[in-house]
Amino acid sequence: MTHLTALVTGSSRGIGAAIAQSLRARGVQVIGHATRAVDPSTIAADLTDPTAPSSIWDQALERSGGRIDLLVNNAGLFQANPIALSDIEWLDNWEDTLRINLTAAAELSRLAVKHWLEGERGGRVVHIASRAAYRGDSPDHWHYAAAKAGMIGLHKTIARHYASKGIMSYAICPGFTDTAMADDYLASRGGPGLLADIPLGRVAQPEEIATMATFCALDAPESMTGAVLDANGASFVR
Repeated sequence: MTHLTALVTGSSRGIGAAIAQSLRARGVQVIGHATRAVDPSTIAADLTDPTAPSSIWDQALERSGGRIDLLVNNAGLFQANPIALSDIEWLDNWEDTLRINLTAAAELSRLAVKHWLEGERGGRVVHIASRAAYRGDSPDHWHYAAAKAGMIGLHKTIARHYASKGIMSYAICPGFTDTAMADDYLASRGGPGLLADIPLGRVAQPEEIATMATFCALDAPESMTGAVLDANGASFVR
């Protein structure tokens, strides 16, 4: 098997950390990203900075010796944005969430696609979206749902237009997952009572999402490009 290198954003905890660990277990060189560096293999960058995606990409290319085979767009921001906030607060929260959850992913995807078009072989991008892309979210999370819906549109467009060039795109839509990012939200929506909406009776574990992401990155057939995989315990079925 050809040695592969992956760039995984938001890899310091939760789903991103589980994906990085899973890929490494398969022999993939993983270059991680986090807002703050947690180890020498992690690139530190704040995705609210418009220059961050290009800086992350350039550093990753340098560390990998000039070749990145896999991109996992996992970094995300999930914070409440009540409509009762002041206009400027609401807009600031909206723009921060879209920049981190959608715009940065789009910029990195663009750089990856250009890189693969210039190379001798293609590559794969895996987007960690959300069931909110299809189902919507709470009244305080318009911005999150909109960003994840945009990510699905981005994913489908990449799949449709670059498959013939060997560039494959896959997306995963988790529901509630047992991560630090979701803790406050779970508490605000009733905690254990929220499980009544999940037929499986529990939230997903990060390792489950990592298994799916690793499959998409390494094992999924090319004919699956453009697919969206759900992982929400049947709380939303399409």
